Amino acid sequence: MLRTIRITLATVMLVCITWLFLDFTGTAYEWFSWMPKLQFLEAVLAVNLVVVIGLVILTIVFGRIYCSVICPLGIMQDIFGWLGKKRKKNRYTYSKEVKWLRYPVLVVFIIALLAGIGTIFQVLAPYSAFGRIATTLLQPLWKMGNNVLATIAERADSYAFYHVETGLPNTGVVTAIAIVTLIALVVLAWRNGRTYCNTICPVGTVLGFLSRYSFIRIQFDESKCRNCSMCSKNCKAACIDYKTHSVDNSRCVVCGDCIESCKFGALEYSFSRPSRQSRDSRQSSIDESKRSFLVTTALLTTAAMAQQKDKVMDGGLAEIEDKVAPERQTLLTPPGSKSMKNFAQHCTGCQLCVSECPNQVLRPSTDLLHLMMPTMSYELGYCRPECNRCSEVCPAGAILPIQKEDKSSTQLGHAVWIKKNCVPLTDGVDCGNCAQHCPVGAIEMVPSNPDDEESPYVPAINEARCIGCGACEYLCPARPFSAIYVEGHEVHKEI
Repeated sequence: MLRTIRITLATVMLVCITWLFLDFTGTAYEWFSWMPKLQFLEAVLAVNLVVVIGLVILTIVFGRIYCSVICPLGIMQDIFGWLGKKRKKNRYTYSKEVKWLRYPVLVVFIIALLAGIGTIFQVLAPYSAFGRIATTLLQPLWKMGNNVLATIAERADSYAFYHVETGLPNTGVVTAIAIVTLIALVVLAWRNGRTYCNTICPVGTVLGFLSRYSFIRIQFDESKCRNCSMCSKNCKAACIDYKTHSVDNSRCVVCGDCIESCKFGALEYSFSRPSRQSRDSRQSSIDESKRSFLVTTALLTTAAMAQQKDKVMDGGLAEIEDKVAPERQTLLTPPGSKSMKNFAQHCTGCQLCVSECPNQVLRPSTDLLHLMMPTMSYELGYCRPECNRCSEVCPAGAILPIQKEDKSSTQLGHAVWIKKNCVPLTDGVDCGNCAQHCPVGAIEMVPSNPDDEESPYVPAINEARCIGCGACEYLCPARPFSAIYVEGHEVHKEI
């Protein structure tokens, strides 16, 4: 029954979260946008105390069921492990905790988090790894399948499906990281089950401290055990030592496979009842575990609460008239992110905002300092003032909720005109696209020669009114180099 419940809940969670990443219609967003907010690391970064406290209590009471029921990367590993088990049954063995790798990785993760080295903690964060796989590898396949159906529907004079872009520009580096991550997870899970969760994953390590003292746990009834070793051979966490009748609860994810494999009913999931053999070993390590847990909790709390006051900075008018657009001196961050600093401190690079952006404005950054962190670019669309979806789905507090009416008064950057690319001057034709489509009226067409009203009209930008939405850049007809583009601001301003 335990295993059936676990598989049912895990299946629902994995299907819904995966659909949330794949869906481009907004249907999944309406129903399941709350699910990413249940992820532990994202809740810590967002200082979502209700979720954090709830997950802590859940772990203390029931053990590490988070890793096998809520974490999509953990559930995905279970699928790979199950496929490997189909090839060879009873293939696992007990192994001791790899402390020399497990705890240093956690320390490196926390240091990277505190120092704002996003690339490191984004690679190690479990939910972010799953998000990259879903967004860069699975979503294009999903869209290609949709486009095939759209082609078939067109021939049948149906509008049930419509064509969509299958990928975003300049995502090669992030895609390569996703592929490497997926291959590593497949190999580790296929061969050794939960190796990643119990040696590398920082969330697994932190929850492991709590699960050592869980009230309800898997444990032996020594009077029934026949030392057949089937429990150890079916434990994908490699945490059951049948010889000493002990279970390492810091690594156990309460999957229930051991209970199902035991033919003698020697294993049960019940309130803590330490065996004589394991009591001494746990007692000898309890002080060390408590010290490690306190240190880790303090560091994570510091990371979550480190909200230093942003230094007020303005992107200013960039002197880059001779540069090729849309290269920017300052990256554009979404409305609600407040500033580049706040965004970098909280973003885990899960790519959910990239998947959910209906305007195809967000995509992973290829800048080495901000690798995998979403940034804005306007080749495929612009940031419509009435859209605030990214702020509603972000689970880590990197993009704070923002109302649609407030978004129209939030300045992300300012438009910059590139004279040498402007169509009225290069081709001698009237244009005015940027002024016609500016949603806040920040662009006005004026004579290029103030003393000659008959001279070609070119855009004049009211920088104080411009919100940096990118409508002018996206709709500029100059090709391949836009005559107007948006330069980002380090700190967003209210206008």
